[in-house]
Amino acid sequence: MFLMIFVNDLSGAGDIVPDWMVHFSERHRSGSGMTFVDLVFPAFIFIMGMSIPFALGAQLRRHGSLWKIIRGAFGRMLSLLVVGVLMVNEAPDPAKTGCAAALWSTLMYLSALAAFCEIRPGGPAAPDAPRWRTISVILRLMGCVALGVLAFVFVGPDGHRIITLAPFTLHHEWWGILGLIGWAYGMAMVIFLVFRGNRTALLASVVLLFCLYPADQTGAFDGCWLARHVGFGATLGSQAAIAVGGVLLGAMLLSTDVASVAARVRFTLWFIAGTALAAWLLNGLYGISKNSATPSWCLWACAITAAVWLLFYWLADVGPGTPLTRILAVTGQNVLLAYLLSEMLPSALDLSGLGGWYAALAGPTLFPAIARSVVCAAALLGATVALNRAGFRLKI
Repeated sequence: MFLMIFVNDLSGAGDIVPDWMVHFSERHRSGSGMTFVDLVFPAFIFIMGMSIPFALGAQLRRHGSLWKIIRGAFGRMLSLLVVGVLMVNEAPDPAKTGCAAALWSTLMYLSALAAFCEIRPGGPAAPDAPRWRTISVILRLMGCVALGVLAFVFVGPDGHRIITLAPFTLHHEWWGILGLIGWAYGMAMVIFLVFRGNRTALLASVVLLFCLYPADQTGAFDGCWLARHVGFGATLGSQAAIAVGGVLLGAMLLSTDVASVAARVRFTLWFIAGTALAAWLLNGLYGISKNSATPSWCLWACAITAAVWLLFYWLADVGPGTPLTRILAVTGQNVLLAYLLSEMLPSALDLSGLGGWYAALAGPTLFPAIARSVVCAAALLGATVALNRAGFRLKI
C-alpha cells in the first residue's frame, strides 16, 4: 500500500520523474516491458488472493452457512465494483450538475468511507459496543444513500450519466482499480469454495484462467453478452489467475502436509521458478503489458510477488522480526481505508484551495517530488493507523 500511494502521488510530478518510476505505458505507447510500478497492482491482487483461504476458510471451519458465506463474498465483490465505477467517473460537468468536480469527488469518497465503516472503540467486547454498532449501521446506510444520490446526479462533460433507470444503463469505460480487484476476488472466491485446499485443482484453475486470454484474443467470446461489460481474457482470465495464484500460496500455508518452514520455502521456490519460466516462455506471444494484462506480465507479477512475500515471511515469521516488519504489520491492517484516503486527497486539496501549493512541492527537480510522495504515503498510512486505533475501520 505504501508503494501504491507513493507511485500514484509521484506520477503527478510530470516529466521530471524518470521512466523507470512510472508505468511503462506512460512513456512507451507500444512495445513490451514493465517497471516496478507495474507490479504494485498485481501484487495487491495476489496478496488479496492469499487472504481468501484464511478468511473464507475460517468461516467454513466454523460450520457457517455456505449460502451466507457466498452471499457475503458476492456482496464484497459488488461493493468493490460499485465504488470502482464511481471512482472512474470522478469528474462531473459542474455546469450540468451544479456541483464542482472536486466537491462531488470528495463527497463520493467520504460517502464510501461511511458506507463501509465499522466503529468499535475499545473493541467489540467493550461495554458500549452495541451503541457503536448502531452508529456504524446508521453511517453505513447514510453512506449508501449518499453514493446512490451522487451516482444519479452525475452528468459527465459529454452528457453521459453513471446510471439511468429507463432504460437501465451503467456507464463504465472500465471498472477502475477497485472494480478489477472485485472481479478478481469474485473469480478467486468461487474457485476456492469449489476446490477448497486442493492445490492440484487450484493450480489447474490458474492454468485454465490464463487460457481465457488467447481464447479471447481469437474472438471466442465475441458473441457473449457479458463480454460487452467485462474482459474475459484480461479481467476474468489473467488478472483472476493472479488472485488464484495467491489462493494457491495461501492454501499451502494452511495445509498440514506443508507445515514445516522447509516445506513452505520449497513449495514457494517451486512456485516462483514455475511462474517465472512460464512468463519467459510466453513472452513471445503477447509480450509484457500491464494495460493488456498479458499472461507474461501476470506470471512475472506472481513470481516477483511470491519472492517478496517469501523474504518477509522469513524475516517476520521465521526470524525474530525487525522494526520494519512490525511497522508493516501495523500499517497493513486496513489497506482499503488508506487507499480511499489517498484517492480522495487530490480532490480534497483542490476543494480547500491547496491543490496548487501541493503540486508546487513536487518541483522543479526529482528529489522534492520523491520527498513529497514519501511523506504523503507515510502520512496517509499514519492517519490510517490512528483511525484504526481510535476504533474506525473499513469492512466490506
